[in-house]
Amino acid sequence: MEPPLTVLRTSQSTVMNGPGSKAGRRTMWTPDDSGDVVATVVEHGAGLPVVFLHGLVGLNEHWEGVVDRVKSRVRCILFELPLLQMRGEDCSIHGVTRLTTQFLREYVAQPAVLVGNSFGGHVALRIALEAPEVCRGLVLAGSSGLIEKSMVSDIQIRPSREWLVRKIGELFYDQSKMREADIDRAYRELSDRGGARAMVKLSRSARRDHLGDRIGDIRCPTLLVWGRNDIVTPPEAAEGFNRLIKGSRLVWFDNCGHAPMIEAADGFATALLEFADELTRASVGA
Repeated sequence: MEPPLTVLRTSQSTVMNGPGSKAGRRTMWTPDDSGDVVATVVEHGAGLPVVFLHGLVGLNEHWEGVVDRVKSRVRCILFELPLLQMRGEDCSIHGVTRLTTQFLREYVAQPAVLVGNSFGGHVALRIALEAPEVCRGLVLAGSSGLIEKSMVSDIQIRPSREWLVRKIGELFYDQSKMREADIDRAYRELSDRGGARAMVKLSRSARRDHLGDRIGDIRCPTLLVWGRNDIVTPPEAAEGFNRLIKGSRLVWFDNCGHAPMIEAADGFATALLEFADELTRASVGA
C-alpha cells in the first residue's frame, strides 16, 4: 500500500507530496481574487521551466505521453484550470489569460516556455503579447487565435453522448486514440447546464479574439507543432502563424489531427527537447 499524501498548506496552494509516483508532485493552486477557482498543478523534473496548457476539453493527463519523454531534462509544470466550471469574468479567453499569467508570476516565478494546445495555445499567445517578461518561448500545437473551426458550433445545452463522440472524434486522425474516459467526463460535465454554457462562452470569446493583427508583435522564440490532418485548426492556420511570427519554426506530423501531444508524442517530445536545448544554448551564449 502506498503511503498517504502529506498535505502542506501555504497562503496560495495545497502541496501534496506523494511517494514519487508517475503522477509527480501535485499542487492545488488558488488565486487570491477568483473565488472558487482551484487549478491542479502536476510537476516533474528540474531545469528549464516548461508549462503545459490544455485545451477546452483537455486535462493535464493528455500531456503525459510528451512529459514522460522530456521530464528527465526539463522542469515540466502541467497547469489544469477547471474551464467548464468557470463563471463570470473568469469565463473568457481574457479571464483565463489573466489567471494563467498570475500563476506564472506567483508559482513559476521565472520566464517559462509555454506549451499550449488549442485554447491553451491561444492563452499562451496572449501572454506572449501582454506579459512577455514571463514567456521565454512558445510551443503552439493546434492553437486557436488565427483560424479555428469551432468544436461547439452546433452544441446542445444538454449534449447527447452521440454528439460528443462525433465532436471529440473530430480532434483525432486516428479515432482509436480517443479515450472512453474523456467521453464519459465530457458527457458528465456538459450535461450540467452551467458546464455547457461555460464551454459555449469560452469558445465564442476565443473566436472573437482574432489575433491576426497582433501576432507579428511576438518576439520570443516560437515552435509550431501541427498535425497535417487537423480539421479544427487546419494546416493553413499553422502556415499563417509561421508567416506572421518572425523566426518561428514549423514541424509537421503526418496522420495526426488536433492533438499531436497524443497522436505524435514521440515526435512532439523530440521537437520540444531540441527547442529547449536551443533556448539553453542561447542563454549561455548571451
